[in-house]
Amino acid sequence: MKIEQADTDTARQACFDIRRAVFIEEQQIDEAEEWDACDADALHYLAFDDTGPAGTARVIAKGDSAKIGRVAVLASHRGTGLGARIMQMLMQDAAARGFTQAELESQVYAIAFYGRLGFVAEGPEYDDGSGILHRLMRAKL
Repeated sequence: MKIEQADTDTARQACFDIRRAVFIEEQQIDEAEEWDACDADALHYLAFDDTGPAGTARVIAKGDSAKIGRVAVLASHRGTGLGARIMQMLMQDAAARGFTQAELESQVYAIAFYGRLGFVAEGPEYDDGSGILHRLMRAKL
C-alpha cells in the first residue's frame, strides 16, 4: 500500500471518488455538505495498492494547526490498518511542514480510533450539518 500527496488531477479525482463512495453513498451525506471551497486549497492524500485507490484524507492549514478532514477508507480495505497508516503519514507530513498540532472533527463513533493516534476530544458533541454527531479533537505534533 502506498500513500502519497495527490498532486495530479487524476489522483485528486480518485480522492473525490472515494469520498463520494464513503460519505455520499454509504453515509448518505448530502452532496452539498461534502464538497466545499476548502478542496481547492487543501493538500489531498491518496492511499492505493495494486487493486487501485483505497483511501484518502485532506489537510487544511489553519495557523499553526493542520486541520485533517475527509478521512475515508473504502469498505474493501477497512480493518486492515489503512486508516491509521493514512493518519500517521498525514501527521508526519504536517510536522515536517512546521505545524505544531493537528485537529479534526471526528464523527462520534470514530473518537476511539483517533484517540489511539494521540488525539484528545474537546468540548461537546455537535451536528456539523450532515446529521451526524461530531466532536473536536486535537493532537500535538
